[in-house]
Amino acid sequence: MDFNFYDLYLRAGLSDPIAKSLDSITSSFIVLVLAFIVTLIFKKTLLVFFNQIAKRTKSNFDDYLIKNKVPATLSYFPGLFVLIWLLPNTLENFSVLKNPVSVVLDVIGALLTIGIIRKLLNSLKDFLKILPAFKDKPIDSYIQVFMIFVWFVGIITILSLLSGKDISAFLTTLGAMSAIILLIFKDTIMGFVASIQVTINDTVRIGDWITMKSCDADGDVIEINLSTVKVQNFDKTITTIPTYKLVSDSFINWRGMSEAGGRRIKRSIQVKVSSIKFIDENSISKYAKIQRISDFVSQKSKEIEDDNAKKGIDKSLMVNGRNMTNLGLFRRYALDYLETHPEINQDMTVMVRQLSPTPQGIPIEVYVFIKDKVWLNYEQIVSGIFDHLLASLSYFELESFELFGDKKV
Repeated sequence: MDFNFYDLYLRAGLSDPIAKSLDSITSSFIVLVLAFIVTLIFKKTLLVFFNQIAKRTKSNFDDYLIKNKVPATLSYFPGLFVLIWLLPNTLENFSVLKNPVSVVLDVIGALLTIGIIRKLLNSLKDFLKILPAFKDKPIDSYIQVFMIFVWFVGIITILSLLSGKDISAFLTTLGAMSAIILLIFKDTIMGFVASIQVTINDTVRIGDWITMKSCDADGDVIEINLSTVKVQNFDKTITTIPTYKLVSDSFINWRGMSEAGGRRIKRSIQVKVSSIKFIDENSISKYAKIQRISDFVSQKSKEIEDDNAKKGIDKSLMVNGRNMTNLGLFRRYALDYLETHPEINQDMTVMVRQLSPTPQGIPIEVYVFIKDKVWLNYEQIVSGIFDHLLASLSYFELESFELFGDKKV
């Protein structure tokens, strides 16, 4: 398309240089107005088109395209093509500007291309996050990795346009500067490699509960990106962990517990050694009244009595022969209590065991799994279990270890 106002300005009595200058200025202005009109038309057309598509389809992807302003960005391309096609031709009389304007328009085209790719990827990211299959995947990391590649290609292209040199020349220069680049982008490169390792090994997912004491993190992973992992702690604070630390440092991921059938209790009651004793025949009837162990006491008492009689054991001293102890009966009672507790998963380990003696007494450890894995409910159930067991100690004439100041009781 050729806009020629030169003859018109000459007939108006203007000199040749002025007529040529005004011809270029007028033509350039018309091209700019034309590009603006084309952009407006395409902007309204694309918005109407995408809105209609979004209303008629069940997919949410087109909604995210509109949300991330993909149609609005696309509408700039037709106007830009008009400028690239026509504007340099209107600057024939300003030859010094023709090449720079062409370069600037090409650079704008490259930036718009990067922008539309970024918005398309953001739309894809938002869409994938609502899908159950991708809800716990580090989509942000994938998008950031791809955008780094896009920006790399885009910047090399822009530098090539601005300098007029071939792209291969810049790649050669980058190779020579690789050591400096590695030093400047060390954290980014480490994060990139760590992000790939975390993804491939399935080390962490969004929604996982992790504990990392070195970073004071204890909570749910809410975001995984190229350089950082964000953890929302249980006090609602946010801890930001460099992604590479998930590879170089140790941490606890509680996902296995969440996916298993229960949340573990591994807690002990410290029993005073001085309160542990044998049970004589006069005390057996008292323990037989405890319904949970009444059958066990009767059966075990008969078994021990027969065995001692068979071996001719002198029972004038309790230490001779076989005997029941109040601690043994308490362990049996605690085990029966846990095996009949409705909140404990009986398909997993249910155990009450005695650990090695300590200065604070004999630890009697409860090792079971609670069905309800929600933290608040879990703590309430655990408290209820140990309330009962601690209160039951006195019925077995046992005492728990206590410390008041410097006095041990």
